[in-house]
Amino acid sequence: MNDKTKDDILMEVKNLSKQFPVKKDRLIKNAAWLKAVDNVSLQVYRGETLGLVGESGCGKTTLGRCIVRGISSTQGEVIFHGEEGPVNFLDLKGSRLKKYRRDIQMIFQDPYSSLDPRMTVYDIISEPLRINRMGTGEEIDQKVKDIAREVGLNIAHLKRYPHAFSGGQRQRVGIARALATNPSIIVCDEAVSALDVSIQAQVINLLDELQYKYGITYIFVAHDLSVVEYISDRVAVMYVGQVTELADTGELFSRPLHPYTEALMSAVPKPDPRMRMERIVLEGEVPSPIDPPSGCYFHPRCPYRKPICETDKPELREVEQDHFCACHRAEELTLKGA
Repeated sequence: MNDKTKDDILMEVKNLSKQFPVKKDRLIKNAAWLKAVDNVSLQVYRGETLGLVGESGCGKTTLGRCIVRGISSTQGEVIFHGEEGPVNFLDLKGSRLKKYRRDIQMIFQDPYSSLDPRMTVYDIISEPLRINRMGTGEEIDQKVKDIAREVGLNIAHLKRYPHAFSGGQRQRVGIARALATNPSIIVCDEAVSALDVSIQAQVINLLDELQYKYGITYIFVAHDLSVVEYISDRVAVMYVGQVTELADTGELFSRPLHPYTEALMSAVPKPDPRMRMERIVLEGEVPSPIDPPSGCYFHPRCPYRKPICETDKPELREVEQDHFCACHRAEELTLKGA
């Protein structure tokens, strides 16, 4: 991403946090807060795919939903750089919010539960067009058919209900719905994890084709590192609600700087069966986001920890050009990639 400039930035996430209250009970004397997303900052460039990876429960999905305002954030900003200049998407209300929602869409993980079973596929795809009054009846009808063809759906089946389609076809419906308003950015929340491997490849190739044709920007949330490596231009690694490393995909997979990233890379399947996998098994459990450890959140499981890791919290900083890492020992460690 060395050739990217400030003018190429489409979205900036600044100090975004999301906390959920934990109900009081006999074991908890005072009200506690679960820090699902903890002070995350990152930039998203026009036309790129930014991958978000990490273990289950690390805050990937919560971050994506905060960005699209599917859930409200506790603090922070999401600066969207549109035609009218930079605006904080989280501060918008009324008609201005409705206008900018067209530009920021989401594809959900489960292609069945995210579709209304009482609506036909035609109604599902046309709904965002009708709500935003994007054309006359005939124009909307034509738009729905064009989008259906674009994502590989048979227009003769548009009057059918979601239950009549396979999982891959239902996800194509979800993609068509997100595509209807001509968005600038789409958050893909585990968009292929619920699909068979062969169908995953079809959907990923479809997303690639749509990005090439329309210049769409993706934030691709996933736990499958092989998929992330294939589709992403840059990758952000999350751990207990925080971004621990951010770099170009090739750089991250070949030269990780954070011990947690190294452990994740060791789990990536090797395409050559003759290659021996040296899996790094981390000790202990993932810390609770209700009561995270002091210092670096990863230090209880880190094989390279030093006393400073237990007391001082590392900041996400640019260790090498366009390679950011939150580790006190990033400059001195030599870690193995995938």
